[in-house]
Amino acid sequence: MPRPVHRRDDVRPEEADHDYLPGLPQRWLLPWYDLVARVRGVHRMYRRTVEIAGVVDDAHVLDVGCGTGNLSREVLRAAPEATVTGLDPDGDALRRAARKLRRGDSGEVTLIRGFAHRLPVPDASQDHVVSSLALHHVPLEEKQQLAAEILRVLRRGGRVTIADFAGDHAAGHGDDGGTPEGQHGHAHRTGRGHRHGRGHQGHGGAEHQPGHGPGSTAYDADNADGGIEKLLTEAGLRDACAVERMPLLGDSVVFVQAQRA
Repeated sequence: MPRPVHRRDDVRPEEADHDYLPGLPQRWLLPWYDLVARVRGVHRMYRRTVEIAGVVDDAHVLDVGCGTGNLSREVLRAAPEATVTGLDPDGDALRRAARKLRRGDSGEVTLIRGFAHRLPVPDASQDHVVSSLALHHVPLEEKQQLAAEILRVLRRGGRVTIADFAGDHAAGHGDDGGTPEGQHGHAHRTGRGHRHGRGHQGHGGAEHQPGHGPGSTAYDADNADGGIEKLLTEAGLRDACAVERMPLLGDSVVFVQAQRA
């Protein structure tokens, strides 16, 4: 019997025009997204994110910027009885995620079209919040809103685990050679759409877009020098720290974890 996957729309009328960065620049390329991510080794990052998070069966997990469902699928592989909620503003990506996540016979999934500045789950309802390659698409104000929402939805003792580009290139810390094309975007679309000269932003949905390099967004530098840890700490989460790094797509991904007291 296929795994139950429920879908709903949580986009309010006033949010209908909010912009976001799709998984690939042209929607007709979306079916190729997973293949490109697999070839370029992005799935190693999804698996490691779940390992660091330490998700166990019966946990409630919110995947912010779930895109086509790759990180959510890794959660269910590690913890088949988990209850997973995936959030993304891209309806096309969510349709692909639904087909993918039905291929299982345990656990339960809800996919919600919406934005990360307003997480559509109740207070203190989640054991884990996870997100991959989302924050570097989001302006600081939107990041701060998301961090406050993460604190709200986590249960006491619950953890957030974020994998995102470390910001070294954008901050001028890394070598300047060869930022690859190919970063990703679902995950971050955001509550309020933002555009700038380097591409459109948003925040709320996200994964990694094999097509836009880390230097292609204006907000990479926010992650440098412990920016993600600082963001979570200022929101009221405790013990925020960078657990490890992983080379990916010619850049460096940092895994950051924090906990609700």
